[in-house]
Amino acid sequence: MTSGLVEALVEASSPSWTRRVRAGRDLASFADVPEASETLVGLLLDVGDTAVTRQTAEALVRVGTVAAIRLIALAVAEADDCQADWLQTGVHDALVGLGGVSEVAAACGKLARDPEEAVRRGAADISAWAGVTR
Repeated sequence: MTSGLVEALVEASSPSWTRRVRAGRDLASFADVPEASETLVGLLLDVGDTAVTRQTAEALVRVGTVAAIRLIALAVAEADDCQADWLQTGVHDALVGLGGVSEVAAACGKLARDPEEAVRRGAADISAWAGVTR
C-alpha cells in the first residue's frame, strides 16, 4: 500500500471531522482498493458530522469511476433520510459546473446491471439526483 493510502485510512477514524473530511477526499482516488472502499462507505455514512458525508460524496463523484459511484450507491441504500439528503447534496455539488453528468450517467448505467440489488437501487437514486433520464 502507498503511504498516502495508509495515512488516509488512519485519518478516517479520527475523532476530528475535519480529518475525516480530508481522509474522504484523499481516499476517493482509491475507490477501487478494497481497504479504501469499505472505509469510504463508512465515511459516506458518517454519524458524527454531515460535512464528512457531503464532501466524501462530492470527492467520489469528481473521481467519476464506476467504482467510486458504486460506493455512493451502496451508501444510499443504507442511508437514513438525513444522510441521503447530504449524499444528494454532495453529488449535486460535484456536478454543478463540472459537466460530469455524462460520466455519472455512464457509471449509473453500468451499475443498473450490478448483481447487488442495493447498488442498483442506489444507482437509480443517483441518476435521478443527476437529472439523468433513461
